[in-house]
Amino acid sequence: MICGTLEIDILNAFWALEGDDGDIAIQDVVNELALQGTHRAYTTIKTVMDRLVAKSVLVRYKSGKKFFYKAVMSKTEMSAGSVNKLVEQFFEGDCSKLVRFIESECAQLV
Repeated sequence: MICGTLEIDILNAFWALEGDDGDIAIQDVVNELALQGTHRAYTTIKTVMDRLVAKSVLVRYKSGKKFFYKAVMSKTEMSAGSVNKLVEQFFEGDCSKLVRFIESECAQLV
């Protein structure tokens, strides 16, 4: 699953909120992003969350008069899927090649 920067920011905010009562509304995500230093309009967050619903990353449901969202995957599950895709696309499905690449890149940073 390829996600843009704002989508990832929203998902991270979403996963941070999941420990609460479980019903996560758009305003909850807007507030959490603001706490993290990302200030975006409510309508922007709504549009991106609806795109995440279309990508089957979030599900949307109605309770009373309000819509709420729930993640389809945990952060760990999504991270594992992303790493697996990276390994398949760039390292011929061999995780050890990814590890060697990371070690090489990190050595250059020191």
